[in-house]
Amino acid sequence: MASLLVLYHSRHGNTRQLARHIARGIEQVDGCEAILRTVAEIGDDRQAPHGDPVVTRNDLDQCIGLAMGSPVRFGNMAAPLKQFWDSTSPEWLSGALIGKPACVFTSSSSLHGGQETTLQSMMLPLLHHGMLIVGIPYSEPALHTTQSGGTPYGPSHLSGGEFRHLSSEEAQLAQACGKRLAITALKLR
Repeated sequence: MASLLVLYHSRHGNTRQLARHIARGIEQVDGCEAILRTVAEIGDDRQAPHGDPVVTRNDLDQCIGLAMGSPVRFGNMAAPLKQFWDSTSPEWLSGALIGKPACVFTSSSSLHGGQETTLQSMMLPLLHHGMLIVGIPYSEPALHTTQSGGTPYGPSHLSGGEFRHLSSEEAQLAQACGKRLAITALKLR
């Protein structure tokens, strides 16, 4: 079974909802399994706000693809996720992630809260690691009809106001992105 890592940080559970739908998309592809992991809070290398295990170095080495998600923090990824990537020099030096596909996802409490800049900022460490970025093509019908989250840069969720749970388009786009990531990873393996 080929493992794809779904790595996220989520304080209130909104980004975690997207992670779960991306995992469902990954597992729609025969021979693929999603490994859900989170990052530790700053100052505590074992504690995470949700029930998924904290990511390990072995998770990065063993995965054939990676989905990474963060809530929007002033147009950037959350500090605990950034702190994790800042500690990955050994993987960078060994080339552990070179040539593996990756996608990014995010959530925010407002429509103009910086979703696209957050998605782009998360791509930067992945590009430095030599990963190949996978987005959502406009051939996905939900990308044309969404009134909440979802971009060609990656799945997103608008959690403010009445949109506490993922919209049907947000869920569809997250699953489609997970499926596309898994198919790409198998082709590149």
